[in-house]
Amino acid sequence: MKAAFAPTLEGWYERHRRDLPWRHTRDPYRIWLSEVILQQTRVAQGRPYYERFVEAYPTVTDLALADERELLRLWQGLGYYSRARNLHQTARYITEQLNAEFPATFDGLLSLKGIGVYTAAAVASFAFGERVPVVDGNVYRVLARVFGITEDITTTGAKKTFAKLASELIQPASDPATYNQAIMEFGAIQCTPVSPDCLLCPLQQSCNAYQTGRQQRLPVKAKKEPVRNRYFNYLVLRQNGKLVMRERTARDIWQNLYDFWLVETDEPITALTDLNLPDELAKLVQQGRLTGNPVPLTQLLSHQRIRGQFFLVDLPDTVSMPLPTGFGQYSMDEINQLPKPVLVTTYLNEWLG
Repeated sequence: MKAAFAPTLEGWYERHRRDLPWRHTRDPYRIWLSEVILQQTRVAQGRPYYERFVEAYPTVTDLALADERELLRLWQGLGYYSRARNLHQTARYITEQLNAEFPATFDGLLSLKGIGVYTAAAVASFAFGERVPVVDGNVYRVLARVFGITEDITTTGAKKTFAKLASELIQPASDPATYNQAIMEFGAIQCTPVSPDCLLCPLQQSCNAYQTGRQQRLPVKAKKEPVRNRYFNYLVLRQNGKLVMRERTARDIWQNLYDFWLVETDEPITALTDLNLPDELAKLVQQGRLTGNPVPLTQLLSHQRIRGQFFLVDLPDTVSMPLPTGFGQYSMDEINQLPKPVLVTTYLNEWLG
C-alpha cells in the first residue's frame, strides 16, 4: 500500500488540483505568505486576502517596511491577529538580519520566530524542493483513514507517528512539492471531514476506514474546550459626526485593533441603566441622548463567543468631552482606515453606514 500511495495521489492531483495563485511560484516569500493566511482560514476566504497582500507588499522587504496599522487593516476579517503581527516581525528580521533572503532549509526556516513545523516544511518543500513532509489537518485525516491510525491527533505521540509515516510515504521518484500539494489537496476536496467522496476515491480498496466503515470516526481528536461567553457592552459616543474610539493595547483578543468605549459584564444586560459605568463615562452619557435601540451582534472566535451590545449616544456639540488616555474622536473617513474587529466593522457598516 505504501509504495502505491504517493503515485496514486500524484496522479489524482494532476487531474483534480485547483488553480491557485501560490502554486505558480517558487518565491519563498509568497509561499510563506499564503501558508500564514491559510492557517485557520478556508481557501475561498483566504485567496482574496493573499492577492491584496501581494499587491500591497510584493516582496518581503515591502512587508517589513509596512505600517502595522495598515497591515492589520488589510488583515481585518481573518482573525487570529497574532499571525499578522508575527508575519510583520519575521519579515523585518529576514529583511534586516538576512539581507531579505529566506533560509533555504527546513531547519533554517524553523529557527525564525513565528514559523512552526508545518509552515517551515511547506516553504522548504514548495520553494526549495526539500524532501520534508507537510502535515496539516488534511494530511492527518487522509493518513488516519487510509492506514487506520486511531491515536488522538492532538497528542505528542500521535504527531510523531504521523510525521514518521508521512516521511516514509514520500517516494524517491516523487517531487516533494508535488506530493505534499497532492495529499493536502486530496484531503481538502476528496477525503473531506464530512461526507468524503469514497465512491470515486482512488484509494478506496486500500483505505482502512472505508473497509471498516469508520470514515466519520477517524481521525480521532479530543473534544475542543467549551466556548466561553463574553458580554461586551459598547458605548458609541457620537459628537459632530465623530465617534469616540480607542486602540486595544491589553494582551487580550483584538490587540492593536480599534473599538468603542467598552464595559464588559459577566451576564447579558438589556438596558443602559443596567450598566455600572465609570464616573467620567456616566457624566458624558447623562449629557447626551440614547439614539435608537441597542444593537445586539455576536462574533464567534475559536474558544470565545463575543456577545456585543452597541448603545449609540449622541452628544450636543456644546458638551466638552475630556477623554481618558488612549481614546480619541475620529471621523468616518479616519475610522475606515483603522484596523477593527469584525464585530465593530459589522456595526459600522450595517447601522452607521
